Amino acid sequence: MKKNQALVLFAHGARDPRWAIPFERLAERARTKRPDVSVSLAFLELMEPRLPAVVTELVKSGHEKISIVPVFLGQGGHVLRDLPPLIDELRETFPQLEISLSHAVGEDESVQESIADYCLGTIADE
Repeated sequence: MKKNQALVLFAHGARDPRWAIPFERLAERARTKRPDVSVSLAFLELMEPRLPAVVTELVKSGHEKISIVPVFLGQGGHVLRDLPPLIDELRETFPQLEISLSHAVGEDESVQESIADYCLGTIADE
């Protein structure tokens, strides 16, 4: 069965390649949980692959639906100003493609709950 659903985790990027390791682990966790969905990682800048290249490859391999999740803590400038024009360009280039864009992952209540639990877990109980 051909996979036609894809998930793209969209991150900022950095000069140090070690910065991407947690994002790569996140993508691998998603692949393990949903082997029926193609999961990719794309970057805004400083790292490859970039979002347009990832989406182009997904379309070439027959994907019809792509969900893009900004792996940012909040809806800052990159998510609010830089990402929308990229999405608009992709929709123009691939009008047959169904693209959904979620809010920044850090805006989700369950993510905030997990981060709060982690932060509180760093406090030594007396």
